[in-house]
Amino acid sequence: MSNSTLSLDERRRRTRGITVILLLAALIVMVFVISMNTGFIRLSPQDVIRTLLGDGTQQQKLILFDFRLPRIVISILVGAGFAVSGCILQSVARNPLAEPATLGISAGAGFAVILFISFFPATTSAPILVLPVLALAGAALTAALIYFLAYRRADGLSPTRLILIGIAVAAGINACQIVFALRLNPQNYQFVATWIAGKIWGGDWRFVLALLPWIVILLPFAFFKARVLNVLNLGDQTSTGLGAAVNKERMLLLATAVALAGSCVAVSGGIGFVGLIAPHLARRLVGPRHQILLPASALTGGLLLLTADTIGRWVLQPAEIPTGVVVAIIGAPYFLYLLAKSKA
Repeated sequence: MSNSTLSLDERRRRTRGITVILLLAALIVMVFVISMNTGFIRLSPQDVIRTLLGDGTQQQKLILFDFRLPRIVISILVGAGFAVSGCILQSVARNPLAEPATLGISAGAGFAVILFISFFPATTSAPILVLPVLALAGAALTAALIYFLAYRRADGLSPTRLILIGIAVAAGINACQIVFALRLNPQNYQFVATWIAGKIWGGDWRFVLALLPWIVILLPFAFFKARVLNVLNLGDQTSTGLGAAVNKERMLLLATAVALAGSCVAVSGGIGFVGLIAPHLARRLVGPRHQILLPASALTGGLLLLTADTIGRWVLQPAEIPTGVVVAIIGAPYFLYLLAKSKA
């Protein structure tokens, strides 16, 4: 194949990737507008625009700025964080089933948050800002345990062993959560039950401010490491032959994925499946090159979680379906389709 043909194919892939990213961004804006109009107290598009411009009533300003907008922003940020974390884990582990929930990272982060909230309710800004740090500590300890158990000096990090050990560790942590929840008073038990189900419980601007620095720092760093992820996908021996510091880069990327997952768990509850489905969807749309795949995964995750949260708030008004349940309902059929197609 000639250089001109390669260049033409590369330009086509790049054009397609940019087109998909712009389309995903447009869909997020559309669902964003729909979500602002969705709730027990309905605001028409005209009311939303008027309120955003400063001409709405006090009730409309309260509903939009204090309740809906923070939750919408958190949904997008959390979806992007989980999706990029899952994309990194799938590439580093070279296993399509890898994601924060599957590997037990989300469970470890969540258990740390549940312990803190149960004993020290987050009623002030200080504890809220501490939550991502606590979640990161829980996620890091869990990830270190899984890595230690899965790594073998003779054959390195086995993708299959990594997933199996992650599932076992996650099951153990979830069992500890249940045992701990049974000892709580009814109010705290209700919080733990809804948290495990995957409800976005951080609903004001303090939670946005607690999560935003982590996303702003970690997502660009992950995008910067896109070329390294491309090389690691080739396997350890080939990556080493190409001059990559495999162990160092793997640890940096794993730390990034763990930090993203931990900070997102701190404000979103035990939402799973986003880090599994979003990278698969993005990979089918833009291909395996991480320069485009990572941004596409972030946008896909943000769109998926925002859509799920909007549906959860709308279907059973005034009650809500936990966002994690809606994500599973949306994502499970498509993932089963992927499995069936891959077997074919």
